[in-house]
Amino acid sequence: MISASHIKEIAKKAGADMCGIAPIERMKNAPPEMNPGLLWPNVKSIVGFVFRIPRGVQRGIEEGTQFYQYPSMAYGGINEILAPAVLYHVGKAIEDEGYEAFVYRNTGARGCVSDMDGSVGATLSPEEQIEVNENAKNSTAHHRSVEFTRATRPGENVPPDLQFQFRICAVACGLGEIGWSKMLLTPQYGPLQRVAFLFTDAEFDEYDEIYHGKPLCRKCGACVRECPGHCIPPIKGGKKCTASIGDYVMEWGDIDMWKCYAFYTHAGRYFNPFVPKEVWDENKDGALDLMEGKAEASEHEIMKVYTALQKYFPTWVGYNMAKCGGCIRACVSMLEKPGGCMHGRFKNPLRTRTKAWKVDR
Repeated sequence: MISASHIKEIAKKAGADMCGIAPIERMKNAPPEMNPGLLWPNVKSIVGFVFRIPRGVQRGIEEGTQFYQYPSMAYGGINEILAPAVLYHVGKAIEDEGYEAFVYRNTGARGCVSDMDGSVGATLSPEEQIEVNENAKNSTAHHRSVEFTRATRPGENVPPDLQFQFRICAVACGLGEIGWSKMLLTPQYGPLQRVAFLFTDAEFDEYDEIYHGKPLCRKCGACVRECPGHCIPPIKGGKKCTASIGDYVMEWGDIDMWKCYAFYTHAGRYFNPFVPKEVWDENKDGALDLMEGKAEASEHEIMKVYTALQKYFPTWVGYNMAKCGGCIRACVSMLEKPGGCMHGRFKNPLRTRTKAWKVDR
C-alpha cells in the first residue's frame, strides 16, 4: 500500500497542478473497449493529473491578435512535454515501491472504435489529420480509430490500443465535473486544463471522493450561444448524453463532434481572420458548404474544408491550429462572474468587451 499524500506531493513538485486518486472499480461501467480496468488484470488504482492552461494563452484569441500560442502551448506544450515529464517522475516513485506504473499521456484516435462517434473502422483524426496533398498518396493516414486492430488473445483481452474517456476518468478521480459543453470543469481552473493518467497495481491508503461540491457548470448556455458552428445543443430541450459512476450521474450536451472538429480548427467566416473574404464568398466547388451551413457534418465534408483552408494557416506544432475557443472563452467569462468558481481569481476579467469579436464580412 502506498501513501496517497506522498504521491500527490511528488506530482505537484514535478509540475502537476492537481492530483486525484481513485479505485479502478469506478470505471467498471465503461464499455470493454474503453475500460482502463482491462489494461491488465492487476490494475487496482487510477492516479489522475491536472495541468492548468494559463488563461493568457486564450488572450490572443479573445483579442483577435494571436492564435498560435493556444495550440502550441495549451495543447502541444502540455501534452508533449509537461505531462509526460510528470508521468515519468511519479511513475518512478511508484515503481520504486515495487508496483507497476502504467503511464498514459493525453492522446486520441488509438482505439478500435472512433472516439468521435463510436463507429468501427477508419475515420478522420483531428489530432493527426490526413495530409491533404500529394504526399498523402504514399503515406499511411491517421484516423480516429485503428481500423485493422485485433485482440491479441481473443476472449481474454480487448483490441489495442485501449482508449478510455479522459474526462469521465478525471471525474472518477475527484478532480471535477463535466459541463454542458462536454468540457471538464475543475473548481480551481474552470475549463482551463489538460489531464493525464497513471494506472497501477498498487492500492493507496486513501482515495479521493467524487466531486459533490457546488455545481461548477452554471447551465447558463453561454457555450451554446458562442459556438460559431452551433455544435452544442440548447440546454432546454436539447439532446444530451449521460454516464454514471455508481450512483453519480453525469450529463452533457450531445455535441455534433464532426461539426465541432471543423469549426474548432477553422472557426468559420466570421471568426477566422486568416482566410480572405473572397474565399468564403466563392466557396469553390462547395468546399465550404459545411462552414456556411449548407451541408451536414461528415468526414467527407471535413476533408473538403481542410483541402480548401489548411494552406491559410498550416499546422506547425503537430496539432490542428485551433482558432475557435468559443465555448472555452464563453465558459471562463461566465465563471468569472459573481457566483462562478473562477470569480475573483484574476484582477481583471478575460472578457473586457460586451461580447466576443466578430469579423465584419
